Amino acid sequence: MDLRLSAEQAAVRQLAADFVDREVRPHAATWDRREAVDPDIVGKLGELGFLGLTIAEEHGGSGGDHLAYCLVLEELGRGDSAVRGIVSVSLGLVAKAIAAHGTPGQRAQWLPRLCAGTALGCFALTEPDSGSDAAALTTRAVPDGTDWLITGSKMFITNGTTADLALLLARTGGPGHRGITAFLVPTDSPGLIRREIHGKLGLRGQATAELVLDGVRVPDSARLGEPGAGFRLALDTLAKGRMSVAAGCVGIAQGCLDAAVGHARQRTQFGKPIAGHQLVQRLLADIAVDTAAARLLVWQVADLIDRGEPFATEASIAKLFASEAAVRAANHAVQVFGGYGYIDEYPVGKYLRDARVTTLYEGTSQIQQLLVGRALTGVDAF
Repeated sequence: MDLRLSAEQAAVRQLAADFVDREVRPHAATWDRREAVDPDIVGKLGELGFLGLTIAEEHGGSGGDHLAYCLVLEELGRGDSAVRGIVSVSLGLVAKAIAAHGTPGQRAQWLPRLCAGTALGCFALTEPDSGSDAAALTTRAVPDGTDWLITGSKMFITNGTTADLALLLARTGGPGHRGITAFLVPTDSPGLIRREIHGKLGLRGQATAELVLDGVRVPDSARLGEPGAGFRLALDTLAKGRMSVAAGCVGIAQGCLDAAVGHARQRTQFGKPIAGHQLVQRLLADIAVDTAAARLLVWQVADLIDRGEPFATEASIAKLFASEAAVRAANHAVQVFGGYGYIDEYPVGKYLRDARVTTLYEGTSQIQQLLVGRALTGVDAF
């Protein structure tokens, strides 16, 4: 693939970098401490077009390709993964799914608002007893005339307390993945209760919630895709979502590299900057190599998507490597900072806490290994 960015892609990247340095990084530690980002950030993301990337302008989006989208998420990940998660979920999992699978009415109803940041989306798949084994979900939707009544609960839902719309997966048929259907559920629906989850290790500024549904009524026009096709829709959506997470991980790794190099140049021990010590340089070199490799894997996925070629296995590879690389990068950066890396006056401790969850959500590292293994051998080890 051609590694040169177009003028438009470079401009989008610079726009995102400037936004992060002006509107995100100065506040990231404060948001982390109070466990809430400034809600005004959503409107600012919408004004710059970041919540409408890759969505056609006719639907209210800002267009652009998937590499530009990844460049923005990388910068947001460098600034604050809690902000990156807002975009990854509302745009990457919800708006893109509506654009790909929605009816004209659903697109007209939701996409302009989601792209403008006047509405947010959340992706409600995970349940208290159904994480990696998503096909075992128990939330149920039963027909009632021309409507559906949805009962059940969802857990660890990003944007859950701030979203206006939940793309929700519920069981409408028998056991297994063929009995699952997707629905677009307004979060102000009677019978839907949202409980914010506090005390997280990382992503503390990001709204994460439990959703409880007790006979929530939605019309059949809220069904996204055909009955029983929800699990396939979720898998297709999550494949692109893994690219989004991986791009954010590149940003974490790059932020760790920038911070560690800066500190190593300034911090003096044994009569010279610690950058002059061989083992410190090894830590910095390892971060740099991981960051460069992760970036290229992410860009490869974006290139495949933009060319209309299969990308799911490459997305799993990118997500697996980039998430683990981000954890390594943050751990190395804390080591370079020494004791200073252990206090939140400096960014590397937060990078480590935020990076850790990326090996868990949208498919754990172990799930990604099984997906790659199945692609290589043709044998399902689940």
